[in-house]
Amino acid sequence: MVQKKLPKAREQPSRASSRLNKLPDPNSVQRKVKLVTEQNVIEKPSPVEDFPMRKWNIVLYIVGENGEEHPADCFQKVVYNLHPSFENPTQTFHKPPFRCENEGWGEFDMTIDCYITEKSKQSLQHDLNFAKNRYEAEHTVSFKNPSQALQQILRETGPLPSDDDRLKKKGGAGKKGSQKYDYEKIAQALEKLEEDDLLRVIQIINDNKTADTYIKSDVDGELMPASPTTDLLAAGEFSIDLYTMSDSMTKQLWEYLLYEWYMWHAESQRTRGGFCKELGKENLMGQGNKNWPLTAMLCP
Repeated sequence: MVQKKLPKAREQPSRASSRLNKLPDPNSVQRKVKLVTEQNVIEKPSPVEDFPMRKWNIVLYIVGENGEEHPADCFQKVVYNLHPSFENPTQTFHKPPFRCENEGWGEFDMTIDCYITEKSKQSLQHDLNFAKNRYEAEHTVSFKNPSQALQQILRETGPLPSDDDRLKKKGGAGKKGSQKYDYEKIAQALEKLEEDDLLRVIQIINDNKTADTYIKSDVDGELMPASPTTDLLAAGEFSIDLYTMSDSMTKQLWEYLLYEWYMWHAESQRTRGGFCKELGKENLMGQGNKNWPLTAMLCP
């Protein structure tokens, strides 16, 4: 049983201060964390008259895009910083739902530190009170520049900002005039490259890839966000999801394939009927397979 001091009156934050929020970081992913608190009176003597002993617990979830609860696997550990009168005021948990359970008679404010890595954490302020037997509180947390592994975990609870951009590109792929670049023609051109031209294209991809660029190497076996430290020139065979390319990468590939190299190559191949010098024509890349996935396999 834990002895605690009488709770003091707590200063209420002004509405103006509670509305102050930082502008969202374009490179971050936001999620809502739900804290669920349950408490009940227990048959144990209390050291303070009119303040019965209670058993309480707190668990933590990530809220999905439809309001559903998900295990908070995005956190390596959660640390509850309780009232200093507790015998063990700092309590650490390493597995979802990070359940913290204790006994006492007093209400108090606590800080809950959710560790994304050993050095990076999100701190939540939580009000432990006994007004209801069960209550919930939601907090918004931001994951700045999440790693590839963390992005995969976060994607289980909802789409990432980069996913929205990809869907917009994919949704406009079949609409004439709806996008600046033709991804189908880029994909077909990449498959026709000769060795020297292929190395130049791989260099463009390597120099312009971001965490939002999905690449599958011959080792990984599935499309994953590209690591900034990966050297694609030394990676062996790999595939790239064209819809996840940055605007800068797409622009450079388009100009290289269709202006600098392809126009020159089209002239020498024109008599074979497979190519045309006019960029806007449907037979620019030949007929091709209209149903193929918009990924291109490249091998330096």
